[in-house]
Amino acid sequence: MERNIRSYEDDAAYISNCLMQMFQWVDLGVSHFPGVISLAAGLLMWMTSLHPMRKKKFELFFYTHQLYVIFIIFLALHVGHFLFCVSAGGIFLFILDRFLRFCQSRKTIDIISIKCLPCGTVELVLPKPANLQYNALSFIFLQVRELSWLQWHPFSVSSSPLDGKYHLSVLIKVIGEWTEKLRENILNSSEADLHLRPRTRITASVEGPYGHEFPYHLMYENLILVAGGVGISPFLAILSDILHHTREGKPCLPQNILIVWAVKRSNELPLLSTNDMELICPFFLDKLNLEIHIFVTQESQPPLEEGQVHEATNSPPPMSNSCIMSVLVGTGNNIWSGLYVISSTLGFVILLYLLDTFYINPYDISPWWYKGLLLLICMLASVFIFGGVVVGLWHLWERRNATKKACKDNRIMVKKMQHNEIVVHTDSYQQKHASSINTYYGSRPDFTDIFGDISEKWGYVDVGVIVCGPPSLQTSVAKEIRSQNIRRQRHHPIFHFNSHSFDL
Repeated sequence: MERNIRSYEDDAAYISNCLMQMFQWVDLGVSHFPGVISLAAGLLMWMTSLHPMRKKKFELFFYTHQLYVIFIIFLALHVGHFLFCVSAGGIFLFILDRFLRFCQSRKTIDIISIKCLPCGTVELVLPKPANLQYNALSFIFLQVRELSWLQWHPFSVSSSPLDGKYHLSVLIKVIGEWTEKLRENILNSSEADLHLRPRTRITASVEGPYGHEFPYHLMYENLILVAGGVGISPFLAILSDILHHTREGKPCLPQNILIVWAVKRSNELPLLSTNDMELICPFFLDKLNLEIHIFVTQESQPPLEEGQVHEATNSPPPMSNSCIMSVLVGTGNNIWSGLYVISSTLGFVILLYLLDTFYINPYDISPWWYKGLLLLICMLASVFIFGGVVVGLWHLWERRNATKKACKDNRIMVKKMQHNEIVVHTDSYQQKHASSINTYYGSRPDFTDIFGDISEKWGYVDVGVIVCGPPSLQTSVAKEIRSQNIRRQRHHPIFHFNSHSFDL
């Protein structure tokens, strides 16, 4: 009995000692209590990063990750200045990127055109400055403040940079709470216009575009584009980009293009009609070998109403001063981006030197946690002050380059796009390009047959394969490509796999 009591007392003393150690905050050495707070924030972010959580509860995943501020601050207090230097480089780069994105996203833009397609997909056309450069396969982060002030969602740009100097477009599939709210706002705005009621103004903030520095889709003479559902969106940008290059005689390697598109229902097929290929490049089939294979997996035959014209719901843009997105983006201008990074880094070194010379050494500052906090403050101050000066000059340069001609062209474009557009169902589209489109109902793409036919038809060439869709689709294509490359014969092509996805 005495032995058990003594054991319980030892356990209680051990637990009490652990609790005392946990809440310890010392001047010299590692402080445990800030580490407990940082660890708690990190664990919350990690748990909400698990695939089921971030897929089904994106809002919880997104809001929880704002705890990164708590995590970084208390990490500096926990380990002190010496150990914090180990991770300071990565954190400094993150602060650089975050401040630049903050400056760009502060600007609210007016949406040029909003359209709800019959399949439920929403098309947004956003204004951009003429000097904002991007490539096809880029994506943007979009915030609609009428829906949420915190949520940012990534979307592929569905337009080519050659489609227009002053606008870009995105296709948004309605699959979650945020996108459902967006669609309801658009429909309510359209109904308000019909009944002459005041309508809800819809504005947006944009971060990006982000993407590859080089348009690698132009490097292949032979392209296979495999898409699932709304994954066709970035491929519309690729197709438009190639057609523009072909029409204007610009350097462009792709000559043979095969598009394999799998959709659940035929009401998604009008997405192809968002790009008028004949308008972009007249008689493009004479200059380009284009084949489109569409697989409608959950319908065994064409719907009875196929061939009818379906009207899309349009919401006219707000008639206010035209506001365009900012060019303050890390992928936009290498010179300004370089100056921003260099000035912030030099500022960090200068502030550290001044802090050490005029404060830490003269006053004999010794607490580790305090030095770690001062180091973090120097990082923030160097970006905000020294980097902020460059960002301010960059912004003035942007305003100077935004000429009156650009504003006039943008207004003309707004007027042209303010009309009721119609979306023709796949039947009329196929009549226009019947020789290049094949639609298969009630079946899924057999990649063994598809790549086998391509191997016999195209011969010994390099073929670029780009896949955009769910992970299962990407895995199937990757396995088949690996199989084809392993057992390829001398006269068969070499397939190069490329994945395009920001799937959560």
